[in-house]
Amino acid sequence: MRQVETRIGERLGSDVELVRQVAEYLVAGGGKRLRPALLLLAAGAAGCRSEARIELAAVVEFIHTATLLHDDVVDVSELRRGRDTANAQFGNAAAVLVGDFLYSRAFQMMVGCGSMRVMQVLAEATNTIAEGEVLQLMNCHDPRVGEHAYLEVIRRKTAKLFEAAARLGAVLAEAPPAVEVGLAEYGMHVGTAFQLIDDVLDYSGDAASIGKSLGDDLAEGKPTLPLIRAMACGDPEQARVVREAIEHGGREDFGRVLAAVRATGALDYARDVALREAEAALAALAALAPSAHRESLLELASFSVTRRS
Repeated sequence: MRQVETRIGERLGSDVELVRQVAEYLVAGGGKRLRPALLLLAAGAAGCRSEARIELAAVVEFIHTATLLHDDVVDVSELRRGRDTANAQFGNAAAVLVGDFLYSRAFQMMVGCGSMRVMQVLAEATNTIAEGEVLQLMNCHDPRVGEHAYLEVIRRKTAKLFEAAARLGAVLAEAPPAVEVGLAEYGMHVGTAFQLIDDVLDYSGDAASIGKSLGDDLAEGKPTLPLIRAMACGDPEQARVVREAIEHGGREDFGRVLAAVRATGALDYARDVALREAEAALAALAALAPSAHRESLLELASFSVTRRS
């Protein structure tokens, strides 16, 4: 991971000053680097130690960061990882354009790897992520969105890059099809669990720990699983409060919505769904031989549902 961090810094270079400024601001913001870590662990578990894994781990992080930049502009977010978002610091135009720079730099780097299969996996992933973003935009302020539609957004918007990262580890190792499919399924389930817990933390976390304001999803009118479950299981008044909060957005009714979410057991339900995803991720590793990397993948699946930030 230290090598990946170094590679990220090297590849962010640009002779355009504003690109450098925004890029350096993003790097200084850190982050969990889960997706590059997942790629490295998957590659190790599949038996790959090539230099290409470092480059592709940086590529995956660039793609992820680009999506965050664009997300924050669309959502008008002001806080991420406990500090100002890039759009709050540098403006929407700079954030969008530097996001474009990160996407294009990522594709420059993956072309340099010289593998059509690598490019195919990442091109499909970025396209699916974009579709997921549009689906989420369409679902905003719509209380009719059900659990199936919500999970479809997660699979595309968040889990797809986890899936691609894990699959690339197998691709680099030229692993058997069963191993590649297993790692891809593992990544998809872990990514889904991770996003589910993110949505739970929006109603149960600590703002200082999670690095963003509580109730951000509600303010944006996003019908996440805790809200969907509260509407399905709550009494008519609880369902009405949640429904109207989704329709209108904002934080004015956050207290009443939070009370409905807690009273209906919606947070526990969402955690249970995340736990089932983590268990499916563990089962997907059956084709992998025992190794320290495999053990770390097992631990990562557990972390995805037990984390508090």
